[in-house]
Amino acid sequence: MFFGPSNTSGKIEVSFLILTGISVLFLVLVTFFIILFLIKYNKKRHPRAQEVRESLLLEIVWTVIPTALVLALFYFGWKDFDYIRNPPKNAMPVTVIGRQWSWLFEYENGRESDVLRVPVGKPIRLILTSKDVIHSFFVPAFQIKEDCVPGMETHLWFTVNETGSYDIFCTEYCGVGHSHMRSKVVAVPPAEFAAWYVAKAAAQKPEERGLKLLLAKGCLGCHSIDGTQREGPTLKGLYNRRVTVRENGKEKKIVADEAYLRTSILKPAFDVVKGYQPIMPATPLTPEELQTVVDYLKGLK
Repeated sequence: MFFGPSNTSGKIEVSFLILTGISVLFLVLVTFFIILFLIKYNKKRHPRAQEVRESLLLEIVWTVIPTALVLALFYFGWKDFDYIRNPPKNAMPVTVIGRQWSWLFEYENGRESDVLRVPVGKPIRLILTSKDVIHSFFVPAFQIKEDCVPGMETHLWFTVNETGSYDIFCTEYCGVGHSHMRSKVVAVPPAEFAAWYVAKAAAQKPEERGLKLLLAKGCLGCHSIDGTQREGPTLKGLYNRRVTVRENGKEKKIVADEAYLRTSILKPAFDVVKGYQPIMPATPLTPEELQTVVDYLKGLK
């Protein structure tokens, strides 16, 4: 491959260079002929215009050449499209779930992550879908993009050639948190990936399980854990803090105790923090999951 850290970026960049080269060539030609005709056929040299009724050669040229160019561009585009849509048989499947406003990546062995961790040199087959609205999965460094549509699956594949971290964006407007719907492709050596892939989730500490649940449920698409303000209030230092909320259109001050945390998760429209919109959906959790999240938030100072 000529450019970029993945197999797809090299192929697609070659097609873009061909398209750009043809466009620049025609820009130069058209500009040249405009200037030539301005000089050669101006009113001083030709005070009386002459009508050219027909030119078989000219008609053949301006029909055959554009047709050939369009067919050539179609060929390069179709070749890349077909390549991206047909992964090799040994590609590793990863399910990509878009939701407002974060990404979730599910691996074949049940592991979940908020970043797409992949081994270098291994073909990766993405199975894309959405939990709510249409999202668009875009990795600029790989020059690949595909919609995530509720109720159906779309597909992409790639192989990363270099270790590194590569940005993931959503390029389909999906609501107020659209600009925060970002993640990473993290490419690591095969041995490092294998160790991560087989690691058991049961070995996680309670606080790690709480963070994992927040990631899996999409909570961190709107809330931060580092004090950053997003579409929803930050979760950092929330527990036992006095907050101003709106209930039935009236403002009141309350203490964000454990009962408040539980209510905010299960019935988010009940007490809405002042300055924020009631856009949070109810989050379905088992009693054990709810307690894990609450315990995590209580310890988030």
